[in-house]
Amino acid sequence: MAHSLTQLNTLQLTASCEQLITVTSIHQLEQILPVAKALVLGGGSNIFFAQHYSGTVLHNQIFGYELTHDSEFHYLSVAGGENWHQVVMNCCEMGIGGLENLALIPGSVGAAPIQNIGAYGVELANICVGVDAYSLSSGQKCYFTASQCQFAYRDSMLKRSRDFFISRVYFKLAKNWQPQLSYGELQAWRQQLAGLPSPLDVARQVIKIRQAKLPDHYTIPNAGSFFKNPVLTPSQANKLLTKFPGCPHYPAGENIKIAAGWLIDQLGLKGFSIGGAAVHSKQALVLVNQTQATPEQLIALAAYVRDQVNDKFEIRLEPEVNFIANDGYCTLEQVTNV
Repeated sequence: MAHSLTQLNTLQLTASCEQLITVTSIHQLEQILPVAKALVLGGGSNIFFAQHYSGTVLHNQIFGYELTHDSEFHYLSVAGGENWHQVVMNCCEMGIGGLENLALIPGSVGAAPIQNIGAYGVELANICVGVDAYSLSSGQKCYFTASQCQFAYRDSMLKRSRDFFISRVYFKLAKNWQPQLSYGELQAWRQQLAGLPSPLDVARQVIKIRQAKLPDHYTIPNAGSFFKNPVLTPSQANKLLTKFPGCPHYPAGENIKIAAGWLIDQLGLKGFSIGGAAVHSKQALVLVNQTQATPEQLIALAAYVRDQVNDKFEIRLEPEVNFIANDGYCTLEQVTNV
């Protein structure tokens, strides 16, 4: 019997799986595992069910967190089912800094290290010290340090493996906190302030910026940024910026990160739709389920946007969302048969 996942994904796509288990404790999880064919669902904010999933979905609803400290750091231990934004705000309200730039990112704490979430110059990799995880295939409990997680831009070993249920995430937050305000919108805001902002001040400003640009998935179903910002080598970036000098770009280690939303916007695609699927009218990086879109319509729209950007800029955008087909994780190319 199929179990509905429609209310468990923020795109609100009609979706289902063969078996759905809500996991509320470590003891229950240890009784369930191993599972031959399974995937873990948190807040459902970065996932795209392209087809019925013929395996077991484990919905992470393990809650609780602990906070300790020494003379230099706060140490935060958070269960994977906790709401990410709520944890951020709880810390900020206690005056604990380090998470504030990541306010209003939807999803669960357990999903955060898998995707290495990031915004406004901060990534989870900057503050995470390790994770507790269980192998879906063997049931073995593991602890991975941040270096073992192999964090990269919107990527990690955990994401590449697809074999782990993240039960707990550990953070180390400096007491001598300094706000990270290097990104343009935050930099402009900082210049208007008389003194140093608090973590809560920064979080509230980040929320204000995000709400002005990004649709609330409760109002307009979406999965946040649909595509990653492409990272180019200096020579590739120089070629692009010579031709399109207005393109927003940021340092990314030795390389250059390009604003994917700007690329899409230059094509005049805001508001463009295929069936019930559309490019959001205010933020071109977000694809929305405007009016009961089907998975096929959203897939067609994503492929169209990708191809249009490639034709004009010679950059092939990679989706940030995770596609799920009948047998599990897949790529946009696989679901479009490109």
